[in-house]
Amino acid sequence: MSPRSSSHLALLLCGALLTAASHARAQTGATALTPAPAPMSASSSSPGAAEQADFDEYAPLRVSDPFEGFNRSIFKFNDVVYTRVLSPAVKGYEFVVRPPVNRAIANFFDNLRYPVRLVANVAQLKLERAGRETGKFVVNTVGGLGFFRTAEQVPALAKIPREDIGQAFGSWGIPHGPYLVLPVLGGSSLRDLGGRVGDTVVAPTGWDYINVGNREWMDSLAWQWRTTITVTDVMSGLPPTLQLYSDMKKAAVDPYLSVRDATRRYRDRETAR
Repeated sequence: MSPRSSSHLALLLCGALLTAASHARAQTGATALTPAPAPMSASSSSPGAAEQADFDEYAPLRVSDPFEGFNRSIFKFNDVVYTRVLSPAVKGYEFVVRPPVNRAIANFFDNLRYPVRLVANVAQLKLERAGRETGKFVVNTVGGLGFFRTAEQVPALAKIPREDIGQAFGSWGIPHGPYLVLPVLGGSSLRDLGGRVGDTVVAPTGWDYINVGNREWMDSLAWQWRTTITVTDVMSGLPPTLQLYSDMKKAAVDPYLSVRDATRRYRDRETAR
């Protein structure tokens, strides 16, 4: 196998892990594990409205899961990969790359994925947010090449709600479709899986997988450097993801249902913002 073919295989695997890490951060984040009560309007401030809102928030979800048997099998496989392969790899990575440095690396790649957030906002006609995202990208890039969250010091640019292509699909009224769990990539609805493909196409880190856009900046690098960039991108985001996954498993009676329902609640809440 040629070095370029080997590099493409490595990049595809690392790209899959990167997608899993990015999505797992969303689906297993604190907001997903402990859903916040839905905001009440003025008309819902009557006695008992708060209790009803809490009941609705924690009521069982109706999730289309026609492939549950298959999904559970892949979920178990992923659990082995996460706990026995990725967790030891992360410990080795953290031993070499100390937390402050890793945070700077994670910030850099998060800043690099600005096009995803921009396209998602424009697709939903959230033009004010698109402008703020652009300002955030410029400030972070000029203020530290993306390694530091300089824009967080600017009130108008701090804490901008994150957007992605899957949320744009949801805002267009596209239904979730069936829930699917894929090897390594984890679980999502069919709609959000399509959104994750869109995220990969739009993000500069994914341009090497497709034959569109300006790829000269990647093609000019040796395959060893391209692989190093992708692996570093993946590893910088895995530590908090795997820790949250471990915490969730300890607290859940049925981890599969916990992840599935938390994912749906989180995505619905994010799409409705």
